[in-house]
Parts: sequence; structure tokens; C-alpha cells
Amino acid sequence: MVTAVAYRLAKQQKMREEILSAFLLRDEQLLEVKKRMRMQMERGLKKETHSAAAVKMLATYVRSTPDRTEKGDFLALDLGGTNFRVLMVKIWSGKCRAVEMHNKIYAIPMDAMEGTGEELFDHIVHCISDFLEYMGMKDCVLPLGFTFSFPCEQRKLDQDILLKWTRGFKATGCEGEDVVDLLREAIRRRGEFELDVVAIVNDTIGTMTSCGYDDPFCEVGLIVGTGCNAGYMEVMKNVEMVEGDEGRMCINMEWGAFGDDGCLDDVRTEFDRDVDQLSLNPGKQRYEKMISGMYLGEIVCNILISFTKRGLLFRGKISERLKTRGIFETKFLSHIESDWLALLQLRAIFQQLGLQSTCDDSIIVKEVCGVVSRLAAQLCGAGMAAVVDKIRENRNLEHIKVNVGIIGTLYKLHPHFSTVIHQTVERLAPKCLVSFVQSEDGSGKGAALITAVACRIREAGQH
Repeated sequence: MVTAVAYRLAKQQKMREEILSAFLLRDEQLLEVKKRMRMQMERGLKKETHSAAAVKMLATYVRSTPDRTEKGDFLALDLGGTNFRVLMVKIWSGKCRAVEMHNKIYAIPMDAMEGTGEELFDHIVHCISDFLEYMGMKDCVLPLGFTFSFPCEQRKLDQDILLKWTRGFKATGCEGEDVVDLLREAIRRRGEFELDVVAIVNDTIGTMTSCGYDDPFCEVGLIVGTGCNAGYMEVMKNVEMVEGDEGRMCINMEWGAFGDDGCLDDVRTEFDRDVDQLSLNPGKQRYEKMISGMYLGEIVCNILISFTKRGLLFRGKISERLKTRGIFETKFLSHIESDWLALLQLRAIFQQLGLQSTCDDSIIVKEVCGVVSRLAAQLCGAGMAAVVDKIRENRNLEHIKVNVGIIGTLYKLHPHFSTVIHQTVERLAPKCLVSFVQSEDGSGKGAALITAVACRIREAGQH
């Protein structure tokens, strides 16, 4: 009897290991991912291959990082979801160099998100008006930077064409239009104040710039949260989509689409494919779906369902709640891996999901969470290794020091994610000394700093 039980348990363990083996990549495989990312970067930068490239390497027209001589008062807007933030950023230079920020958060009501573009931007300008009244600065013509975190085609620093609404926004008359023009028109309609709209940026570039203000070695921005993206400073001679060979320009990689052409199919698991097929945009953003917080919980949930169907978990009994999409949140991964005491929390989670569990079930789920989050961090590290190595080669250096500004709840809250990224970059890009610097307010502060840099350059050109 004991022998039969031991045999059954050993067989189940082997089945679990076989299924999870797809998530265990060797360094040789991660180096191949790094190599493919580099190839996609080159395709995105070159004019003849840009249109077909999965990684678009979008020009941002941000041509310089802060040199810390910037000064003045700047307004910043941050729109990327149902909350909209307005900030006043005061920058001092010289011996008293500092950045002071004041902000207010405003809700975007559903009727503005789903109404007309005029209604949405009128609401945005109403919020700006309230904030300027609050700050007592309605009579000042302030330079403004706008963080707008939706898919866009940037044509100038102050010209950004909205390609498609995401995140629940459906306002009509905006797609295909210049977001800056829509904002300027709404300001004119209100007629209460004037603003100098200088720059529109995404949160990746804002993060890099925010960290770069205090750290001259910071020339990469990385987002690892609900979504995943990266940006960095590229030499102009390599940016074929923009005229000119002098200086550098920040590139918004939009690397979440890496693999959309099939180049990652050999490292995608059956669970990655299932999550992709059931997503709102099947076949798109495949790399992001293997890494970011929006999807990791769903990958884990699919594995748990597969294990249960095979009799490897929960006595083979699946609850209806476990089948509900999005029910297993990515934040559970952070909780589960934080401490073995979290196994007690797991039992409570399972009860909420209608599952009868044992201690062995909790241990297995913890293992599943570990392999899924580890692979996600390794894949992110492989992509970052490609970026920092390209920066090194651009400068023809044998070794280089690069700092990466980073924001995102997955990086910040998961107990092991950041460590695995760091170790992966260190192994895959050994000639680069890479440090990661967390940005507390990349999107707001960064937009203001980019505006300040643009103002500095503009003023220098006028003299």
C-alpha cells in the first residue's frame, strides 16, 4: 500500500516537472532571446525595414537629457487611465538645485471616456483650470509637458497622433488626430488661461528623464508593471526614420510587441498561447504578455486548471470561480512568494475561489508562481541586456556603466523579480555595469523635466 502511494506521488511529481520544464530556460536560450531583440531593434531603426518590424523603435524627438541647469515653473499632465493627474513642478538650478512638486488627482468620468473627444478634452481642461486656481497661477503662461500613455505616432516633440484608444477609453473624434491640437483647442474653447504646450511624452521616457536628472549615467527607462516597455538614448545616425546625424534621440522601443512576428514561438509555452488567444488583442504584444502584471496571474491560473484536470491539484476538482478570467490576480504571486507564512494566506485565497486545498496544494501553487515569475523576469532581463549592449557598442567601448530608471508595481512589490532581472542582465551583458534606479514619479516629474530641457534648448537657440 505504501509503495503504491509513493509510486503515485512520484508519478504526479514527474508530470508536474514535465509541464513546468517549459518555463525553465538555459542561459543559451536567454542569449538567443537577447540576440533576437537586438535584431528587432535594428529592423525598427532602419527605414527600409521599419514598417515590417515588430519592435517599432519610435522616435520621441527628445534629443537631450537634463544637464541640471534647467529652472523654472512647469505644468505637467498625466493621462493613462481613469485617473488624471495635474502637477506643478518647480525646478531650481545652481547650489540650491532641487525639484518641488504639487499635484491633484481628478477622476475621468465614464461619459467623458466614452463620449466625444471635445467632451473628454473639455473635462481635462476643466481639471487644469481647477488646479491653476488652487495654485493661484491662472495668470501665468506656463510651459506644459503631457504624459499621454496610449499608442501614438510621434512626429515632433509637440505633435503626437493617437493611433488607438486603450484602457477603456472610446472618445470619438480622437483617433488619427494630434493630441496636442485637441488639448490646445479645448484650452481656447474655455478661454480662461493660456499654456505653452511644449512636449508630449510616454511614461517610459518620462521615467528615464526623471531618474536622469539626478544621475547622469541614467539613459534607459523601463516599465515593469501592468504593462512592460523600454526606452533609451540612441545616436542619431542610427535613427533612419528621422533626418540628421548629429547628437542623440530618445527611442520609445514599444518592445511589448517583440515576438508578434513569431520569433519567440520556441520559448512561448502552451499557457502563454492560451492567454494570448483569450486576450482582447490576440497575436499582439506577445512579449509583454509573457512578462507584465496584467497577464502573469492568468498564466498561473491556466497552469493550476491544467494541473487540477490531471488530478495533480485540489483532488482533481475545479471550482467554477477558478475558471473565471482574471480571478487569480498577479498581486497573489507577490504575496505567495513573499514568505512561507503566505501559505496560510493561500488557503484563505483557495477558500474564496471555492477550492478544497491541502498543504501540499499550497506548496505546489507556490512552485508554479515561482517558475512563472522567474521566467518573466529572465525574459525582461534578456531584453534589457540587448539594450545596454547596444549602448556600449554605439560608443565603441569595451566596458560601460549604464543606469536604468525603472517604475512598475511588479518590479517594486514582487520579492524576487528585481533580483532575477539584475542577475540576468549581469550574466547576459557582462561588459556592462548596470544599476537599476527606482523612480518615484517618472511620468509626472519626467514630463516636466523634458519640457524644461526643451525650453532650455529653445532659449539657447534664440540667443
